[in-house]
Parts: sequence; structure tokens; C-alpha cells
Amino acid sequence: MPREIITLQVGQCGNQIGGEFWKQLCLEHGITPEGTLRDPWDYANASNNNTPPVMDDRKDVFFYQSDDDHYIPRALLIDLEPRVVNKLAHMGAYRKLFNPENLFIAEEGGGAGNNWASGYRQGEEHYEQVLDMIDRESDNSDSLEGFKLCHSIAGGTGSGMGSYLLERLNDHFPKKLIQTYSVFPSWTDQADVVVQPYNSLLTMKRLILNADATVVLDNTALNRIATERLRIENPTIDHVNSLVATIMAASTTTLRYPGYMNNDWIGLLSSLIPTPRCHFLMTGYTPLTLPGETTSSRSMDSEQGIRKTTVLDVMRRLTQPKNIMVSANTKTGCYISILNIIQGNHIDPTQIHKALQRMREKRHAEIPFIPWGPASIQVALAKKSPYLPHRHKVSGLMLANHTSMAELFQRMLNQYDKIKSRNAFLENYRREAMFEESLEEFDHSREVVQNLVEEYRACERSDYVNFGMSDTPGTPNYASPVR
Repeated sequence: MPREIITLQVGQCGNQIGGEFWKQLCLEHGITPEGTLRDPWDYANASNNNTPPVMDDRKDVFFYQSDDDHYIPRALLIDLEPRVVNKLAHMGAYRKLFNPENLFIAEEGGGAGNNWASGYRQGEEHYEQVLDMIDRESDNSDSLEGFKLCHSIAGGTGSGMGSYLLERLNDHFPKKLIQTYSVFPSWTDQADVVVQPYNSLLTMKRLILNADATVVLDNTALNRIATERLRIENPTIDHVNSLVATIMAASTTTLRYPGYMNNDWIGLLSSLIPTPRCHFLMTGYTPLTLPGETTSSRSMDSEQGIRKTTVLDVMRRLTQPKNIMVSANTKTGCYISILNIIQGNHIDPTQIHKALQRMREKRHAEIPFIPWGPASIQVALAKKSPYLPHRHKVSGLMLANHTSMAELFQRMLNQYDKIKSRNAFLENYRREAMFEESLEEFDHSREVVQNLVEEYRACERSDYVNFGMSDTPGTPNYASPVR
């Protein structure tokens, strides 16, 4: 039975990365930009193979078929201004792919003006209309497993409206999983949005309280990888978005190409998130290749092309800091959990066991784990798409829960404190009903994020199991139920 997943793309950034994600899924499942299936013999002829690819995939996790057998994404494209949604749904190559009934653009079309409070208010105003669209997609699913939300935490629509939708989804679908792909801004460079520390902090509170898992897409690290690993002098948004699409597609491979392990979404996440609040995941991917790169073109890895990939080699590379797509120092702190999704069509399971044994023997000191739980690396095997040529026999994605995430959140708090101490740029927030009488929401959001930082740091200690159970004043209490 399929376990369907509905994707919500909110705001400019969310729709941009969502658009790249659907392009990648169409390529991996042999679906044309119009939503029809490609002729299997086209792939056989292109690869000089006498047999077409075996179609052993689950398209219905992310797509459904219309009456005329076209494949349509289970996706909602939501924005408060029309530019990006119109580009995807009316102008781009994939304009015939999406269901026109699943497009939401606010009638005013003025956007949120990079103001979280404005996005949150407009989310509340338009919620009933958006909920009708979500309910329609949910009713169209045989066994809905949950939702994926793509958004940015620093702007106005993705952060504000995305936050409101997170809260309401929690209430309306209490038994369904909610995972977000959240783009975090660059804190080191001059910010494009001066109020991004405010927007980010307010959104972080909702991610902590209302999401089951958050995959952190860190702009700083993604640009570093594009520059250093891909050797692109001036990475564009398209380059970064293609990296994000690769991560998103790889993280769902076991759901779309079923094997004998980790075929369900909750099975993937349960091994990564032992406690409800510490659900922020970092990623790593190797080997990196440009979209559309052929076997004769160059590799994007800093080495002069990886000549041979093995399971052990891929698993070693995934834990190297240069492949981690979050700007946090994994050499400090410890891993709470690791899930490696190894992609390959002819992998012997004994290779996995040998690789794990070698890593435990030689690299235990370099991969420290929490002292209060099992120190194990989970591995899921996944097939590669038969519809695409592949440079490498083996590739891998790492999803990891690491205590160094506290660095990223502390950086956010420092930026927030810097502008909040001067009460700078608060006028636009005070114009919204939520902040008319007081700015207490900022203080409460900061407290929630600070408690998360303290919990991640407490995870490094052997007495973490007692964290939050003390009656000592000032000790965070996380005795909330697990959904």
C-alpha cells in the first residue's frame, strides 16, 4: 500500500527549491515535463542497452494519475505574491505538470514585505482556502503518511505563513508526520534582509514546537560547497537549489524505490530522533555531480575525479566536515544518530557489514557518539533510478543528528540580541495585531530557542536522561508529550 506524502511549497524560496525537487523526481521516475511517461526504449537506446529499464518504483508516493493517465505532483504551491509561482506553473518547462487547483496566490499579491508578522497574519486570513486545498489532496490519498514543507526561515511568507500553517497542520492532522526542509540564512555575510534575525527566531519557535523533523539547509554551507567542492567561482541560486534538490530526492529514495528495509517514512525518522525537541538534521552527500553531467564530463569533487566508489569509501566521505551541508563544527560535540542512505544497484549487504566494522575499528575516535545511548550508524540500501545514467556505482546521503547544531542556533541568537538590544527595525512588527500591545512573543521565542541550545549541549553529557526533570529554577522542562 502506498504511503503518500503531500508537499507544501511556501514563499519564494520554498517554491524555487520545490520546483527543482519536482524536476529531479520527474527525471528519476521517467516522467516528462507534461506528466506523461517516457518510452522505456528511449533509455535503452540512449545507454546502448538491448533491454528497457525495469519499472520497479513507487511513483504514487509523490504523484497521482489523472483520468488521462498524466502524473500530477501531490504538491501545493503557496505564495503571497505571484512571481515565482507563475514562473513555475505558467511559464517554465514544467508548467503543465502541476494541478492548477493547487496554486494559491493572495489576491492582493503584495507579499509579506520580509515581515514575519505580516506573513503570519495573512496565513491566518487565507487559511480556510488553503485548508480546502490540503483536505482535497488528503482525501485523494489512500494512506496519507504526512507532509513535507519547503520554506525559508528568514523572509516573510515562508517564515510567517509557513509558521501559521505548521501550527494549524499540527491541530488538523495530529497523527501525521510533518517534516520541513528549512533554508537557514547566511549569518557571516551582509544580510539581504536586515530583519532576518527576527524572522528566523520567530520561525524557529514553530519548528521546535510543531515539526517532527527539520532538515536544515544552511545557505552558508551550501555556498561553501558550491565554491570549494564544485569549484564554481560565483555560485548562483540555481546551483544552490540543484544541491538542495539532490538532498531532497536522495532522502526519499527508499520510499520511492522500495527495498527490504526503511520503506516507510516513520521508520527513517524514528532512528534519527530519539527525543522530540532535538529533531534538527544535518546532511552530507557524496559524490557530487552537476545536473545533466555525463560520464565523460568532469567531477565536481575537489579530488581530480573519484575513479572508484565503494560502500566503505562513500560512508567515510559522508562524515568528513567538507561534505557536511551545515556550517557547524562536527569535530566538537558528538553524534546523536546517523542514517546513511547508500544508493547502488548491485550492492552486496555483506559490503555494508564490512564497512561498518572497519569504521568502528578505525574511526571510532573521529565519530564520537552520545554517552547515554547506543553508538550505531544506521544504513539503508536504496536502488538508483534506472531512468538516468550514473557516473558512479555507489553514492550516499547522510542524515545526522549532531549536538553541534547548537552552534548554528547560538549564532542566530547572537544576531538577534545584537539588533534587539537597540530595538532596531521593530516598527513594521508593531503595526501587526500580534505585536501591537507588547513584544513578548520575541522574548518567548528566544527562550524556546535558548532551551533547545541547552538541550543539545546537555546531550553531550552522560546525565542527559535527567535533563528537564529537575525542579531547579531556570532548568528547562521538556515534559511535553511525543506526538
